[in-house]
Amino acid sequence: MAGSNYTNFELDLSKKILNLLKGAFPARLKKVLIVGAPVWFRVPYNLLSLLLKEKLRERVQMVKMADLRQHLPRDCLPQHLGGLLPLESYSWNQQLLAGQNGRVDPVDELVGIPVEDPSIHVPGADSMRPQELLAHLGRLQRSGVHQEYEELRKEPPPGTFNCAQLAYNQERNRYGDVLCLDQTRVRLKTRRNERSDYINASFMDGYKQRNAYIGTQGPLEKTYGDFWRMVWEQNMLVIVMTTRTDEGSRKKCGQYWPLEEGGQEVYGHMAVVNQRVDHHTHYNHTTLELHNTETCEQRQVSHFQYLSWPDYGVPSSATTLIDFLGAVKRQQRKLVKGLGLQWAGHPQGPPMVVHCSAGIGRTGTFCALDICLSQLLDVGSLNVCQTVRRMRTQRAFSIQTPDQYYFCYNAILEHAQRQGLLPANQ
Repeated sequence: MAGSNYTNFELDLSKKILNLLKGAFPARLKKVLIVGAPVWFRVPYNLLSLLLKEKLRERVQMVKMADLRQHLPRDCLPQHLGGLLPLESYSWNQQLLAGQNGRVDPVDELVGIPVEDPSIHVPGADSMRPQELLAHLGRLQRSGVHQEYEELRKEPPPGTFNCAQLAYNQERNRYGDVLCLDQTRVRLKTRRNERSDYINASFMDGYKQRNAYIGTQGPLEKTYGDFWRMVWEQNMLVIVMTTRTDEGSRKKCGQYWPLEEGGQEVYGHMAVVNQRVDHHTHYNHTTLELHNTETCEQRQVSHFQYLSWPDYGVPSSATTLIDFLGAVKRQQRKLVKGLGLQWAGHPQGPPMVVHCSAGIGRTGTFCALDICLSQLLDVGSLNVCQTVRRMRTQRAFSIQTPDQYYFCYNAILEHAQRQGLLPANQ
């Protein structure tokens, strides 16, 4: 019943359901779970339930969605509720029909109702409040957190990498061992005389937001055009870069945008103009204007580059990264608001593209922090391990090192102290 309004309530239907339950009881009916019941339902139900037989009343329970795992096996629950099942309504209907009458009805007899898949990142039963998270970290210490990460790392990716491994796509991968899952990869719109729609980029859910991010590698010179096509096709407003183009003697990412104010570069059919650069202590914010030379349309995109990640390891403090995250999200909200009625999707807007070099280490760290801190703000609790496990089902191998994983824990606790959720001396 989650999200339902009183206008969705139909008395005749309710009577039919009640009669169905009464008719099946007690031979077949063992338990009835009313999930996510709103207040307008709970109050009258508590009164009307007094009219039910006591045995039936005991077997009807109202539960929160986050608590479903306590009542049902994980292999019976969809992924967004903490279970293991992918949400495939068509396949599910096929199974039900086959079980009902021994045959699968023809496809044209099935009426599919389009369902927008929810985010995989929703509060779960194992979420921890800041004080519990602090105690958890105190028990594990660094070595225990590293071991927790190792257990995550051993879990195999839940999909395939067939497209990324095709011979003509391999040159589009910056690293041969960092590939995109077929199930979540971003597909470029096919163009004449092009044999592939591949780019090393993956859709990733945010907190209660489907496809909040696109995690991708640092663009190669040969993929600059593909990168900007993706930005245009996915209606992106914000690009987040968590690396420098060069760190030490290593090339981490190509210079895929005009660096100087007033500069202009053309990548395929996309012209990119640098309108302004705002320099901050730990990051640069560049305002770019995109011109589609085929359609003569233009759009504005914000490019954020974080500058304070050390060449090796992780930042000694999370303060600058969390402040950077805040600046990114404020700009995303501002640009979404500026779209007005032009944007009819999720209230938080289209995906923001996040990249580092490989698109899994710092990228995964940034996204994990955003998801965890968003959940902390919403419900006051979070679960780092659960978040990273789910994230890796969409962008394989996200969070590349145990130190990055440990940094996520410390960053959240540091933020909790700054927000007064934990004493400063803990």
